[in-house]
Amino acid sequence: MTTLEPITVGTARADGEFWLIVAECFGVEVPTFQGEGPSCGHPALFIRLSRCNLTCAKCDTKHTWDWSRFDPRKESRRQSVAELVAWAASSPVDLVVITGGEPLIQQQRLLPLVHGLLTVGKRVEFETNGTIAPAPELLVDGVRFNVSPKLASFGAVEAKSLVPTSLEAFAASELAAFKFVASTVADLDRIAELAEAHRLAPVWVMPEGTTAEEVIATTRVLADAVAARHWYFTTRLHVLAFADARGR
Repeated sequence: MTTLEPITVGTARADGEFWLIVAECFGVEVPTFQGEGPSCGHPALFIRLSRCNLTCAKCDTKHTWDWSRFDPRKESRRQSVAELVAWAASSPVDLVVITGGEPLIQQQRLLPLVHGLLTVGKRVEFETNGTIAPAPELLVDGVRFNVSPKLASFGAVEAKSLVPTSLEAFAASELAAFKFVASTVADLDRIAELAEAHRLAPVWVMPEGTTAEEVIATTRVLADAVAARHWYFTTRLHVLAFADARGR
């Protein structure tokens, strides 16, 4: 059974420093890339936050939320905004990807983090499932959102994973790309329905798979149909390059 630790909006330490619940940070000590979506292949730093509001069966980061399999005391820690900004500032890489889990669960604490990252010359991409609308304070130059709504075929309950008002808020921001994981051409039909209903654009499709062989096979299943719809197609670079190893 999965449970979420309550997170108080805007919580700060006794010294006034904001902190976040973090699963892992990587990309400074061992360089890596953004592996998916519009910035695929760009050198990147990753701040992976812990906790999620969904429980998707095919999730590849269950260590951020599935406490039936993982120990939250071992898989997460509290880190201050100042520590995270200093860590990112130690690298010349300009792109910081804030991912999860679902990072926008901690949205109010993210405001000072994003401000700090922008101040030291970084740009920020959020990887989000699109169920939580972005705060107006996050809709600024230097911030982008890779919104990945989860379909039933991904093991999600669409009544929870598809939130029309949130998706439409991201679309209206003009700062979002919509990245869907797909396994079959039938998934593309469902994506088309959602894109039309909520005016989602641009649409990116990413082949489902946790091994290079699976990604390649699914790519070949989907490629012609994605091209016919004039959508964007992205691979999963971390799977192809690093065998989906954590921290890469």
